[in-house]
Amino acid sequence: MTPEIVILAMIAAFLGLRLYSVLGRRAEHEEEPIQGRFEGRQGQPGAPRVAAPAKPDSRGEDRARLQQAQRLREVPLASPAVERGLAEIGQADRRFDAAAFVEGARGAYRMILEAFWKGDKAALRQLCDDEVYAGFEAAIDARLAAGETLDNRLIRIEETAFVAAGVDNSFAKITLRFRSDIAAVTRDAEGNVIAGSLDDAIESIDVWTFGRAVNSPDPDWLLEETDEG
Repeated sequence: MTPEIVILAMIAAFLGLRLYSVLGRRAEHEEEPIQGRFEGRQGQPGAPRVAAPAKPDSRGEDRARLQQAQRLREVPLASPAVERGLAEIGQADRRFDAAAFVEGARGAYRMILEAFWKGDKAALRQLCDDEVYAGFEAAIDARLAAGETLDNRLIRIEETAFVAAGVDNSFAKITLRFRSDIAAVTRDAEGNVIAGSLDDAIESIDVWTFGRAVNSPDPDWLLEETDEG
């Protein structure tokens, strides 16, 4: 995916949040590690574990299991290989939570796209690694040199799906595929529309990889690779 093809806009519910505050962090009151939700059943590595029934007289445990089941439903379906990768990340970083990561990644997707559309290099610098940032920066500079601006709308994110996950040399990576509907307009220096239309949304499929060193005290996940689906 080139930055020129990534088309942007957002209703900025997540704007202003640092990526680490929305990606992969467990809620303070939760205690169950990620491997408890993704460890394999006997003979089926990586398959989600089905929780055993709670004790009848243990309302606290029953409530915890219901919360666990709810969070499992929030995690997109993934292949056994991806589930094993998520389990590896959970074992390396006990704070990691797959459902929270997906929710945060959707917010980060919106934040990064809008920052690119607005030409907000400072926001992109915080959310992207050096290589991805350099690509966005070059596209923004080229757009400014041409006197063009983007007036785009992210209508909705239709689907977020796991593509890959795992840990390599203490570095965690998670790849997600975003399928979204976007309305895009390019304007010239006088504000005239030279391409696109806000009346017609088109489907966009982006495959993004986020990474983080699991042994680092810095909790940030950064966007380190972009591609088209």
